[in-house]
Amino acid sequence: MRKFVMMALLALVSANVALAGNAACEAKAAEKKLAGAAKASFLKKCEKDSKASSAQSSCEGKAAEKKLAGAAKASFVKKCVKDAGAK
Repeated sequence: MRKFVMMALLALVSANVALAGNAACEAKAAEKKLAGAAKASFLKKCEKDSKASSAQSSCEGKAAEKKLAGAAKASFVKKCVKDAGAK
């Protein structure tokens, strides 16, 4: 039960980060006064970076749940982030 609650909490945090990332990216684009193709390119890269950051934090949380440390943690997080990017 505890794992389920932790996973649900991580999913909510990840969703909020992604939504906040979109708004933050829009704000940054407006601040830079981007328009057209430059704005589209900037938003695409910004959102991709935001998702990567979200995946990283989610995977770090999963590693902490499993009480991993050192090389095992690094390997787990690397594979987890790679798998998240493939989705």
